[in-house]
Amino acid sequence: MYGNDFGPKITADGDAGDDPALLDGFQRTLDAGERIEPRDAMPAGYRKTLIRQIAQHAHSEIIGMQPEGNWITRAPSLRRKAILMAKVQDEAGHGLYLYAAAETLGASREELLNLLHDGKQKYSSIFNYPTLTWADMGAIGWLVDGAAIVNQVPICRCSYGPYARAMVRICKEESFHQRQGFEILDTLSGGSPSQHAMAQDAIDRWWWPSLMMFGPPDDQSPNSAQSMAWGIKRFSNDELRQRFVDMIVPQAKILRLALPDPDLRWNAETEHWDFGAIDWAEFFGVLKGDGPCNEQRVAHRRGAHTDGAWVREAALAYADKQATRTAEVA
Repeated sequence: MYGNDFGPKITADGDAGDDPALLDGFQRTLDAGERIEPRDAMPAGYRKTLIRQIAQHAHSEIIGMQPEGNWITRAPSLRRKAILMAKVQDEAGHGLYLYAAAETLGASREELLNLLHDGKQKYSSIFNYPTLTWADMGAIGWLVDGAAIVNQVPICRCSYGPYARAMVRICKEESFHQRQGFEILDTLSGGSPSQHAMAQDAIDRWWWPSLMMFGPPDDQSPNSAQSMAWGIKRFSNDELRQRFVDMIVPQAKILRLALPDPDLRWNAETEHWDFGAIDWAEFFGVLKGDGPCNEQRVAHRRGAHTDGAWVREAALAYADKQATRTAEVA
């Protein structure tokens, strides 16, 4: 939602431009509830919006590996280590699917990663917060991945085919991630007083950032209306945030944990849970780079990319060698 302009490096093959016939065909496809595919004509703005959103989503998946990967060696049991490793591997796979979807729009993976490393593209603000205790693994799974599910399930019906199809598997795996987090918190909440306190502390720290994950209020979200008109988004930020709150409140009662919002109460008239005001100054500050871990997350990503250069070079050399052998045999 907050990526910068991509500039001329992003190719635009198939853009409909101002051609009335192509634009009309694009709109008829949307009106019929059908999907736009990579070879279909599309407005340049539609392509640009998709690249921005898919890239931010992909970046969030790979940056999101860091706060959890930090706890793999410190997980309290072999079972917990194995589950957390599987989850982090899933997130790497999600990034792969999404970068591949962006490539169908003419944006190379290398280019998108360079934009991330240069600070010209964003990732979800939630991953700029630290993971202080083991209970944070539960809070991330239950709250952060729960918010991701609410936000991403509608994308399975996105108007752009490759993005929608990638989201089907991603959402199934996110459901596993949320159950994993719920189970961690349930175990801690039902444990010793200090374990319960640890779980409550994690919820206290992650609740508000989780609500911010859906983006700013609708009246402060400049891209939402157009994205909804194009069928990229199906629901507004505020609608999705309300769905999340309505889902989480009864689950918190099962977990015997309190959500840190004194204004949280059931509204019989709307049949939704009312909740307190969100600190949007904090949200925009984190987006601008002033979060607790912004510099650490991007520096780590740059370092990992540099350290992995030899792997990419070896893979390309092997592919070239195989292609040469195939050509010689032919």
